[in-house]
Amino acid sequence: MNVPVSAQLPIVIVGAGMAGLTCANYLHRAGCPVVVLEAAEAVGGRVRTDVTSEGYRLDYGFQVLLTKYPEVQRMIDYGALNLKAFRSGAVIRMPDGRETTLRNPLQQPLAAFPALTSPIGTLTDKLRILSLVQHVRSHSAEELLAHPSTDTLTFLRRYGWSEQIIDTFFRPFFGGVFLDRTLTTASNFFEFVFQQFVEGEAAVPALGMQQIPEQLANRLPAGTVRLNTPVESVEGNKVHLRGGEILTAAAVVVATNGDTTAHLLPHLPQLHATAWRRTTCTYFSAPASPGRQDKLLRLNAAHGQMAHNVCFPSDVSPDYAPPGRTLVSVSTHGEHHLPETTLVALLHAELMVWFGDEVAQWKHLRTYHLPHALPVYANGKAQHQELKLTNTLYRCGDYTSYPSLNAAMASGREVAEMILQS
Repeated sequence: MNVPVSAQLPIVIVGAGMAGLTCANYLHRAGCPVVVLEAAEAVGGRVRTDVTSEGYRLDYGFQVLLTKYPEVQRMIDYGALNLKAFRSGAVIRMPDGRETTLRNPLQQPLAAFPALTSPIGTLTDKLRILSLVQHVRSHSAEELLAHPSTDTLTFLRRYGWSEQIIDTFFRPFFGGVFLDRTLTTASNFFEFVFQQFVEGEAAVPALGMQQIPEQLANRLPAGTVRLNTPVESVEGNKVHLRGGEILTAAAVVVATNGDTTAHLLPHLPQLHATAWRRTTCTYFSAPASPGRQDKLLRLNAAHGQMAHNVCFPSDVSPDYAPPGRTLVSVSTHGEHHLPETTLVALLHAELMVWFGDEVAQWKHLRTYHLPHALPVYANGKAQHQELKLTNTLYRCGDYTSYPSLNAAMASGREVAEMILQS
């Protein structure tokens, strides 16, 4: 951009999720005028938090911030978020109903698994985890993502892990991260995520995940982000709003999900619908925490269960629930086609077996059905899709690379750099 800023048309960004807000911040820092259009009533896209009248903070699905994400470290002020970290590890409910607690299984694998007779894995399995820890620490995140890949399950078997540890640890833990207990997700993404858990923490902002996009939005000049402003179509450098208004832009960045991007740009044949992982998150209010403030995730290794993982966000950050109450988050992955009342009843029955009669006192708060929770990142998918579509049209979002907050922010930064170099 070689003309004075005052004479420039604005860069119009469609979508105020993490990719769009990151792009807007980099452009604003460089002195470019920016307008961000968001159809919803708040920023964040898939990173949202509802606050109920009672004072519960309900993230849109179970989400955490991995603190070693390179892009997040570049852009986000962790101190301002007042991050609260989960303890590294998990409590795993075995198919026979027994529970095993793993502390720091990726950071301290030799000390994490209880005994050689543990139902989680053998000494050889522990040594292989230690080997993978050393492997991922010797590479950058970019190098791991560039590795030739297979699917994660094949990778684990080729590495030599037993079916026992695959079924009782890798499927429930990384299956929950990927929303894919079949572990068909690409193995280079598994290596990247494994590294993030080894080197950093899983945390949440004290006041909920939406604090992350709001931090980015608050750095932009007043009026930059226009909420409740759906876009009807994009034609060249013209952005047509649903109410009839037309904006002329120096460049347009479509920072929506892949499906919406393809809908807004039907004249570009290289765009197509995105395949998605889905999940359902059901929140309950409890009078006390079954987690005993241990800040550990509960994983269900039993097959055929609706509750795949359970956590108590208010144990990690007390601000997630009103005083004297506990917030319970229960995740169910994949399609189930159940009415909410049926799902809640089934979860109550399962959780009674898991946590005891106290579950009878748990009150259902809200259920979030998230059909577009994460883009599918299968073996063989191109690591990066083209971000520059024409001389004045760009796109960004995690669907263009791999499913994560880091990828969303990276794509936003990369588009901003392309625009600034044009």
